Amino acid sequence: MRIGQLARRSGVSVRALRYYEEQRLLESARTPGGQRDYPDDALERVQLIQDLFAAGLSSRTVVELLPCVSTGVATPAMLDQLIIERDRIAARIQDLTRAQTKLGRVIENVAAAKVTQS
Repeated sequence: MRIGQLARRSGVSVRALRYYEEQRLLESARTPGGQRDYPDDALERVQLIQDLFAAGLSSRTVVELLPCVSTGVATPAMLDQLIIERDRIAARIQDLTRAQTKLGRVIENVAAAKVTQS
């Protein structure tokens, strides 16, 4: 698949895809004309990269951990890092859930006060 097609299908800009290649997050072959040609699993890989970035992982950390995704094999250090990142994400989810609950209470209180003032 060409870079434009991958960009459209993934919702990621062509510039971002080039950056992913520069950072060794994504690989492509080159056609005889020099165009990038991505394998069929590139879309899934880009989606995973986006999810990991959204969860707060740096490109450096993602580069270090992506081989585990491809091979299903991890060194003890890689496994430790995977666990650390998973636990960090879980803690962040708890923090966000707590904030969401508090905002929900504020909304309920404001809505109830508005009704009683009417």
